[in-house]
Amino acid sequence: MSREVVRATYWIETPHELQRAAEVMAGEQSTGTFIAVPGETAEVKERSAARVVAVEALEEAEAPSLPGSKPPSGHDGKYRRGKVVLEFPYHNIGPSIPNLMATVAGNLYELQEFSGLRLTGLELPEPFAKAYAGPRFGVEGTRRLAGVYDRPIIGTIVKPSIGLTIDELRATVRTLAEAGLDFIKDDELNASPLFAPLEEKVKAVMEEIERVADRTGKKTMYAFNITGDIDELRRNHDLVYNAGGTCVMVGIQSVGLAGLAYLSKYTQLPIHGHRNQWGMMTRCPALGIEFTAYQQLCRLAGADHLHVNALNSKFYESNESVIRSVQAIRTPLFGGNEAMPVLSSGQSAATAAETYEKLGTYDLLNVAGGGILAHPSGPEAGVRSMIQAWEAAIGGIPAETYAETHPELGEALRTFAR
Repeated sequence: MSREVVRATYWIETPHELQRAAEVMAGEQSTGTFIAVPGETAEVKERSAARVVAVEALEEAEAPSLPGSKPPSGHDGKYRRGKVVLEFPYHNIGPSIPNLMATVAGNLYELQEFSGLRLTGLELPEPFAKAYAGPRFGVEGTRRLAGVYDRPIIGTIVKPSIGLTIDELRATVRTLAEAGLDFIKDDELNASPLFAPLEEKVKAVMEEIERVADRTGKKTMYAFNITGDIDELRRNHDLVYNAGGTCVMVGIQSVGLAGLAYLSKYTQLPIHGHRNQWGMMTRCPALGIEFTAYQQLCRLAGADHLHVNALNSKFYESNESVIRSVQAIRTPLFGGNEAMPVLSSGQSAATAAETYEKLGTYDLLNVAGGGILAHPSGPEAGVRSMIQAWEAAIGGIPAETYAETHPELGEALRTFAR
């Protein structure tokens, strides 16, 4: 029988000894339970028990990070933290992301032996790559459709996020496309509101984009939010594709990894993966799943673009975490296409230099709302300022020096510099 394994790494906090806690994890998520049962034979354990590969002690805490843990009798008051590596037999799971999640992130979070538990890493065997195609477009395919190569793809979000009628949306998209944007996206709040259903939205948006493209030769990529129930995804995708659209967007937490994989099987367009709701899974450092682990599953299921917040953004996430997220997305997965990181929140021409310095790449989708729309000379100048800022960053020229001969950049730096 195959001994291929899924390897999962965790950060744990427990009032128990680390080794015992690790063994509880392995048992709960494979052949064991709280008490020995008749069918738990040596043969079954040999065949399907999870194995504790490594336990590394870290620091101790004086108080639990999370409520609900049950210390052992005679507890010394210490909460031990550590790194645990478990291996699960692949044949327990098969090439199935939903069943993988039940194994590596199932009832572990409820066990009373733990006052903190976080999945931080995953290593998957090759059969997963055969079952899931991964990103079908990735960086290269997205650049081809957007027609942008030697810099980030510059984008924005339709604002207000929700509330625009079809006629108001039409006018907004016309303005943004005429400004020369590479990419426009729906907000995650705006999929198919009753006052502006998706079918009408797609028709209006694509008419405006094609009209501008006929005049300028540049066809803006628009990520239509097609998030919905499973039976809606294909219909919504086909609606966009048949109208000449070049991108679809889904809220990954809303449709689930299985929904994303379902869409990926037949998509003819890049899938813009939005991670809204992600904060509830990861913001508590003693609970949930690290993005570096979770992004593997999103990519495997077919996301071509993945949101990662941005440096110095309005959200809680640290710059170090954002950098780790970008590096993880750009790391090849089973030798397949890497996905494109999406930077958003607080982006403007003033953020380009540090972003390039810290991330070391321009294979990015750099989405700016106010940083483009609130430019003193209007959206077109906002787009130019973003492009100019990245030209300077990539060329190793200080932004202030480049701004001396590029007025749009100069205005942006004076407006948005923090």
